[in-house]
Amino acid sequence: MTPFLDVQHLTKSFGAQVLFEDMSFSVGEGQKVGLIAQNGTGKSTLLQILAGHEGYDDGSIIFRNDIQLSYLEQSPNFDPNESVIDACFNHHGDPEKVLRAKQILTQLHIDDLNQPMKELSGGQQKRVALANALVTEPDFLILDEPTNHLDLQMIVWLEGYLSRSTLTLLMVTHDRYFLDRVCNIIIELDDRQIYTYRGNYSYYLDKRQQRIDNKRSEIQRANNLFRTELEWMRRMPQARGHKAKYREDAFYELQNKAHQCIEERQLRLKANNIYIGSKIFECQYVSKKFSDSLDKEKVILNDFYYNFARFEKMGIVGANGTGKSTFIKMLLGLVPPDSGKFDIGETVRFGYFSQEGMKFDENDKVIDAITDIAEYIDLGGGRKMTASQFLNYFLFEPDQQHNFIYKLSGGERRKLYLCTVLMRSPNFLVLDEPTNDLDIQTLQVLEEYLQDFPGCVIVVSHDRYFMDKVVDHLLVFEGEGEINDFPGNYTQFREWQSLKSDQEKEDSQTTSKPSDDSIKKDYHHDSRRRMSYKEKREYEQLSEEIEALEVEQKQIEADLCSGTLSVEELTEKSIRLPLLKNELDLKSIRWLELSELE
Repeated sequence: MTPFLDVQHLTKSFGAQVLFEDMSFSVGEGQKVGLIAQNGTGKSTLLQILAGHEGYDDGSIIFRNDIQLSYLEQSPNFDPNESVIDACFNHHGDPEKVLRAKQILTQLHIDDLNQPMKELSGGQQKRVALANALVTEPDFLILDEPTNHLDLQMIVWLEGYLSRSTLTLLMVTHDRYFLDRVCNIIIELDDRQIYTYRGNYSYYLDKRQQRIDNKRSEIQRANNLFRTELEWMRRMPQARGHKAKYREDAFYELQNKAHQCIEERQLRLKANNIYIGSKIFECQYVSKKFSDSLDKEKVILNDFYYNFARFEKMGIVGANGTGKSTFIKMLLGLVPPDSGKFDIGETVRFGYFSQEGMKFDENDKVIDAITDIAEYIDLGGGRKMTASQFLNYFLFEPDQQHNFIYKLSGGERRKLYLCTVLMRSPNFLVLDEPTNDLDIQTLQVLEEYLQDFPGCVIVVSHDRYFMDKVVDHLLVFEGEGEINDFPGNYTQFREWQSLKSDQEKEDSQTTSKPSDDSIKKDYHHDSRRRMSYKEKREYEQLSEEIEALEVEQKQIEADLCSGTLSVEELTEKSIRLPLLKNELDLKSIRWLELSELE
């Protein structure tokens, strides 16, 4: 069968910079393909070429004649004066399409189809563009970073929508859980070559490592043979003779192969000179609310108290508009609270990575933007890392470091901004949506950096994979000032939510469909079920266990703040604390359930 898309020998360059050369791949009907590559290698450019928004130098692109194509670009543009429905859908004569548009927009939290586009934020406009791409019900859908500006609830909805759909999909995304659950083909663009993996993201990771290991073995064998052939080549030319010309040609091919390298970072960037005192910050009964365009009051925080502990790595999650970014801006002193205050420790040095990004001098070189901050980072113990080495650690190769900033892609600019934040050697990192527009390779480096970071971290992110790797507990913003502290990572939170939901459904069914006997019993006695003997024993035991766990928790928190623990003790107690909190929460929930019985 003719593929939906057939790309043959595609070449694209900007001046002297070659993005890809002689690239060939195809996408078959029903396939869901994820494209993976480093920032600056042409992912978005390739999608723009396929959508007909950008030209190319050589090769051919052939779509099947009978397909309808829809494209979500990374930064969509709209007429600011048109309404949502006028700017995007134009389906006034098709009630079915309008209804479908409303259903999808509702899932993406866009409720007013008559609102002018200029009143929408950049994230809301991206969601309108995503709805527009879906509502047309295309045969072939091309998506560039579809999960950017979506909250977790929207991402889960889109994940399910695309997984169930029979449409053909080609997308670029940094969301690895999304790739794993939606895609059945992974295409990797690496060193201007295309590699195809017929499986999801987990399958790709395994097979990619096999490819790298095989390549490493080939290079090692070539090096061993190269040393032998080099001795032969060093002999006098007369000793080689004309009959060995084929061996001489093979030598140069072998030399090229032996000199190949597979880039690997040989060290983890561990700094041991960062100091932060026992007092971090205390959020003292802070309240904050706003009025929206309709003068409707929106509560962000309501008399909220939290005491942040030393070495905490906290994730903040919640739906868009619940106040996550406002909370960290209040912590940083950028937004004043209505009441209450943040009491910050004297030793705290914030490093803030914002959603808005940073404006650079376009005519500066990449290396200049970093050396203007510092020439090197002091890692402690006499170890130093130069600005150039630091950039290289975050995957800016030496030739890229001397590029002008105006030549960088959007993702490369975000990565450079991240480097400027980290280069200042903060001891408390506050990262607001740090994963947007970063490639997967950079995310892996950042995850590793944060895992080894010896200070404090707060991360606001919708990237579930990233959160699982980095944080040890969550603040969950539920909206209207309700904030819950969950002792675990995002996956554990979702599992807990699922169990809670199942229990609520079970309780609801039991309540809504009581047996005749229970109805009669309630009618005659008007009383609740009493504890059994076994439940009384469990209740008493839980009280003792909860008390013991609370004592242990206070002791661990005091030990962690003491500054006297060895590295091994610190690691052990840091691992134990979130597990203890989780156990305490589960036992407390059960204790409350039993306490409701008489």
